Amino acid sequence: MRRTSLQANDARGVPSHAGADSILDRLCINTIRTLAMDAVQKANSGHPGTPMALAPAAYTLWQRVLRFDCDDPHWPNRDRFVLSNGHASMLLYALLHLAGVADVTDGRARPAVTLDDIKRFRQLGSRCPGHPEFHRTPGVETTTGPLGQGCGNSVGMAIGGRWLAGQFNRPDVTLFDYDVYAFCSDGDLMEGVASEAASLAGHLRLSNLCWIYDNNHITIDGRTEITFTEDVAARFRGYRWHVVHVTDANDTASIAGALGAFRRTNDRPTLIIIDSHIAYGAPHKQDTSAAHGEPLGEEEVRLAKRSYGWPEDAMFLVPDGVYEHFRRGIGERGRALHREWDVRYETFQRRYPALAERYRSFRSGTSRQDGTAPSPRLPPTRRASPPGPHRARS
Repeated sequence: MRRTSLQANDARGVPSHAGADSILDRLCINTIRTLAMDAVQKANSGHPGTPMALAPAAYTLWQRVLRFDCDDPHWPNRDRFVLSNGHASMLLYALLHLAGVADVTDGRARPAVTLDDIKRFRQLGSRCPGHPEFHRTPGVETTTGPLGQGCGNSVGMAIGGRWLAGQFNRPDVTLFDYDVYAFCSDGDLMEGVASEAASLAGHLRLSNLCWIYDNNHITIDGRTEITFTEDVAARFRGYRWHVVHVTDANDTASIAGALGAFRRTNDRPTLIIIDSHIAYGAPHKQDTSAAHGEPLGEEEVRLAKRSYGWPEDAMFLVPDGVYEHFRRGIGERGRALHREWDVRYETFQRRYPALAERYRSFRSGTSRQDGTAPSPRLPPTRRASPPGPHRARS
């Protein structure tokens, strides 16, 4: 595994007076970008542009917000992350690798995605297929690729979370309060399934659901304006969603603020629109359809790396400090949240033994219909704090 040290001023976009965390944040973001570029280039197939554009948003969500235990990706109360624009799969594989997500399916912990797996991107039998596949890669919550499918799946997951809360939460013990995040593209939002799912989510007021829309204005055939000119924000407000607009995909502070606004919204789902540049940093292919569904080319990869202050000829480079930074972020936070949940679950079992047995039966798949069908009215999601002001433009 090749690792090296990069100087502070090598992290593009970070001022010289920035603190150590800001420099490491940018280093991690550019690691996601370069792993995606290298994997697609080596496979000579794939979609490099979107991971390069969305790396700051994905990193901010995973490192700062997502409640997810990398040691146990099956933790029942984990937040769910869905990559509906599944063609950008290297974005997810890079996150699973750098965050150290474990594969615990056979009782023995091993990495869900190794660097060697990434080097075998899009190869037969690889853990990193061209589009994410549920059951093949631990940490992948659902198979995505057909545009709009992940959007629909995410609404189902959010409904499932509300149902679980209604069935098993009690006034003195909260077992289920997880959120569902879905990344989606212009292509996703053009699909009827996404529109229908969004309408249902607004009707059900699924405040545990957040879609993050990559507004990059590019499709595989050219600019979106040739087929898609609607006002997406107005449409989603019509669906009764909360809409927040972040005008720069590299502004991680505004992205974190928008995610915080979602967490403070109690009465409806949230759409975060992020204006991005596909293939950010590639001097000749940024903002072009040529960056959507094909490798950048070896020379363009080198030039993009140069723009990041990256060693131009280094392949699959994970610089010193990146793994450790992820461990101190999502790694430690997820383990602590899981431990807290385990304490609540022990309390739940002690105070409600019959209900706990019902939950265990439900979880194992052995529960039977007992005539006590759940109410069709889903309980509202409760958050700890009320909605508050937010600076991002809505």
